[in-house]
Amino acid sequence: MKNFKLIVTSLCITVLFSCKSKKYVFNETPSPSDFITVNGMQFQKGDEPYYFIGANYWYGPLLGAKKSGDRERLIKELDLMKSVGIDNLRILVGAEGDGGDSRVHPALQPEQGVYNDDLLDGLDFLLAEMRQRDMYAVLYLNNNWIWSGGMSEYLKWNGYGDVPNPFLKTYSWDDYMNYTKQFHSCEPCKNAFYTHIKYIIGRTNSYTKIKYTDDPTIMSWQVANEPRVLMTPHHEDAFAEWLNKTVSIIKELAPHQLISTGTEGKHGFLQDIKMYERLHSNQNIDYLTMHMWPKNWGWYDIDNEKESTHVSILNATNYMNEHEKIAEKLNKPIVMSEFGFPREKESLSLDASIENRNTFYKAIFETIQKSKTDQNAVAGLNFWGFAGYAITDPNNGKWKHGDDFTGDPPQEPQGLNSVFASDVSTLELIKRFNLLLTE
Repeated sequence: MKNFKLIVTSLCITVLFSCKSKKYVFNETPSPSDFITVNGMQFQKGDEPYYFIGANYWYGPLLGAKKSGDRERLIKELDLMKSVGIDNLRILVGAEGDGGDSRVHPALQPEQGVYNDDLLDGLDFLLAEMRQRDMYAVLYLNNNWIWSGGMSEYLKWNGYGDVPNPFLKTYSWDDYMNYTKQFHSCEPCKNAFYTHIKYIIGRTNSYTKIKYTDDPTIMSWQVANEPRVLMTPHHEDAFAEWLNKTVSIIKELAPHQLISTGTEGKHGFLQDIKMYERLHSNQNIDYLTMHMWPKNWGWYDIDNEKESTHVSILNATNYMNEHEKIAEKLNKPIVMSEFGFPREKESLSLDASIENRNTFYKAIFETIQKSKTDQNAVAGLNFWGFAGYAITDPNNGKWKHGDDFTGDPPQEPQGLNSVFASDVSTLELIKRFNLLLTE
């Protein structure tokens, strides 16, 4: 991407974020050569390979909202991330529903097809500020999980009954997943989602005046957060039909931008690596993804933290290697677009040790550094997640309406996997390895 210069055309007496009439004027119109592209197993930025250690920043558009957000915090956090080399952010394109228990509020779509203009403005503002800083966005358009409404909310909207919320004692995770798997065969649900895709991708940024499809800031459209074949192998057919149509629609609408699925890897496909390969052989899927959750997957033991951190590293390495082989076979890059690790004793206090987390992060960072050296397929990482300057209550980790957003979504204890601005040693580690990736 070329280094576009920002011209502030109205006089701002106070700091940048408070400019009421701020306008973005760029010297050149973006061209196809400005976009991040794929060349075999590598991303390309112009003529150079592009490797990155980025962050999950799902709540960025919520901070960017003019009325309900916190633009001062957003700008401070973007500047901090950029200062440590983070230039790739994985971002949620809105939530669905009424923001019930364990769910994001406010939602981009409080009702099907009804949009919160303030949050659309927030997405525009975030992308404009990222463009100013030469940063890239991976925008995911749906969610397998209830924390942002997602697929289950589409089912509720279309007559499938109330969502069996697994965070309430009445329901189990099996109840939730059996409910959610219906999305992929629900024609009105899918059509509503396709309409959402077209609406978002067809948008023009109200600040930069650049069409989303013409904006190199958007590196990739991601189908969903952790889309899964649920409960039974027989679900693969319905899932595949939905996935293939979705990526076909995106490719037609946004031919210059990349497409990824947002999957966890084989963990999202009933532990079947062959199913993962089958579903990612589609030529419209430009690169692969995988996720890594040592705590959730039972690798990390709160009562044996030192040893289980090393077990987590061993298991993570094996998991990454297994998926990298598929990427090599398909001749596509692969990104680990989620990985998280708790503080000592899973504490929510910012004073708790992050030594084990740093040990795990360093091992993962060394993997991508080696991949760059050897020109292998692992091309990017997005840790989960960046919480910046959020203020949380370590004695009560449950998120409530009006609380600061953190890297942890509302379904998780707030601060569990988050990297805060005060986690200086982690940020220094990220900066050191990002510098190595740009050498």
